[in-house]
Amino acid sequence: MTQYSPAWPHGDLKEVFPNIFFVMGTNLTTHEGTKLQHSCNMVVVKNANELTLINTVRLNDEGLAALEKLGHIANVVRIGVFHGRHDAFYLDRYSAKLWALKGVKHENNKFTNNELITNGKMPFPDCSLFVFKTSIHPEAILHINREGGILITCDSIKNWITVDKFFSEETGKLYEKLGFLGMATISKIWQQACNIQAQDFAGLKLLTFKHLLSAHGEPLFNNAYEKLAVTIQQEFGI
Repeated sequence: MTQYSPAWPHGDLKEVFPNIFFVMGTNLTTHEGTKLQHSCNMVVVKNANELTLINTVRLNDEGLAALEKLGHIANVVRIGVFHGRHDAFYLDRYSAKLWALKGVKHENNKFTNNELITNGKMPFPDCSLFVFKTSIHPEAILHINREGGILITCDSIKNWITVDKFFSEETGKLYEKLGFLGMATISKIWQQACNIQAQDFAGLKLLTFKHLLSAHGEPLFNNAYEKLAVTIQQEFGI
């Protein structure tokens, strides 16, 4: 029998752009023996009556009812190798299709229905894929060509400006101490884990975008390109 991760505390689904929704929830994990509790986010894109879930967060019954009112859950998209623990719940409950990069191994014996490739088929219109080519683990960003350009990221770019209510007190203090908080940040731990090289971010700067919806932190509206450019200069000197 499939063992799903539980529905931990989360906020409400909010429409941040027309037919694009955002919900912040909780993630519990252990890293090198340390228990961590921090926030994580799911993005939902509506196309006609079909919903695409990106960076899944399991919702409680009330949250699922609100989600189901939006439409039919048709697609689950995994763009980060270190996420995906809640994918199986949505795949089984709604018979959704799983989209992922080549080489991603899924939990609960799930398999990729549609492989994400550059210039390939995407789950909804106006969407394209940016792949971190130098990463030793599969990681990508979705670019939505609406509202001046919207980036949807997983672990590559975070926007934890402050410790939010879904953090434990201990994890919040730890992340502050480690310098994890900030606007449009690129975690050095993620860089090291994926062996990311500067050329990937030089390529990312060629995209046109104004907004950022990350799997971690608040949405960053209107000046995401400028804020990320500052971070890229600080981290990679480009």
